[in-house]
Amino acid sequence: MNKLLIVGTVAFDAIETPFGKTDKILGGAATYIGLSASFFNLQSAIVSVVGDDFPQEHLDLLTSKNIDISGIEIVKGGKTFFWSGLYHNDLNSRDTLVTELNVLADFQPKVPQNYKDADVVMLGNLHPLVQSSVLDQMEKKPKLVVLDTMNFWMDCALAELLDVIKRVDVITINDEEARQLSGEYSLVKAAAKIQDMGPKYVVIKKGEHGALLFHNREVFFAPALPLEEVFDPTGAGDTFAGGFSGFIAQSENISFGNMKNAIIYGSNLASFCVEKFGTERMETLSKAEVAIRLQQFRSLTQFDIEI
Repeated sequence: MNKLLIVGTVAFDAIETPFGKTDKILGGAATYIGLSASFFNLQSAIVSVVGDDFPQEHLDLLTSKNIDISGIEIVKGGKTFFWSGLYHNDLNSRDTLVTELNVLADFQPKVPQNYKDADVVMLGNLHPLVQSSVLDQMEKKPKLVVLDTMNFWMDCALAELLDVIKRVDVITINDEEARQLSGEYSLVKAAAKIQDMGPKYVVIKKGEHGALLFHNREVFFAPALPLEEVFDPTGAGDTFAGGFSGFIAQSENISFGNMKNAIIYGSNLASFCVEKFGTERMETLSKAEVAIRLQQFRSLTQFDIEI
């Protein structure tokens, strides 16, 4: 089976939305990416760090999904990264209430030896120097490197971010971040400028309004599935990234045409993530449910028209 290396946070979240609130629950970019990628026929491993306050049951959940956790460092006496956020009524905007880096502040990623030849590397949202460090440890050039980042790193580590962007094949960011990174309001112009920075493919996530894929002058748009209930958007972008990178790793096809399918698979899995708080929906999701909703995506975008 092909190998997917996932780098990112494994963390605690506390979330409040108009529909309720949680105490500390399982979160983190790598957690969502891993759970999403587990729906594909591949070997995956997470590189991350937690404190010894991190419950064994959470680690057991990851291993139950056939995710290799040998790259998750457990720091004795350390506390796990914690984030708390409050979502506004539209669920598109949020306030960060608490960010405690804890063990993440001194994180030095260590790629497991048997994943230094991974076919696909998914660099979840982390400090760009950590992302670069992972690429430095690879003994074989991956077939595809996907990077997720955010405006925080554009504000405080832009030079380091631009360095790692040069080394990746795909970047996934939201529309606001694409505009900030490129200095262009038009997303078409923004994507072109970002491609000039290094990535061959640019994925711009637009939340409930779907996602755009850019490659040279080609553009593909995937809608988001209209949902009856949305409880918590936390982790939806990471779930999308896990579906995208997992599909590519399984299929071994990195053409623009196949990336269209990867976008749909990522969007499909993300549509489940938002239906409950945290990782709850992804923990119990079945492959049968994924297949049924994939048919809904197909129906949503199919039409016959005479030209």
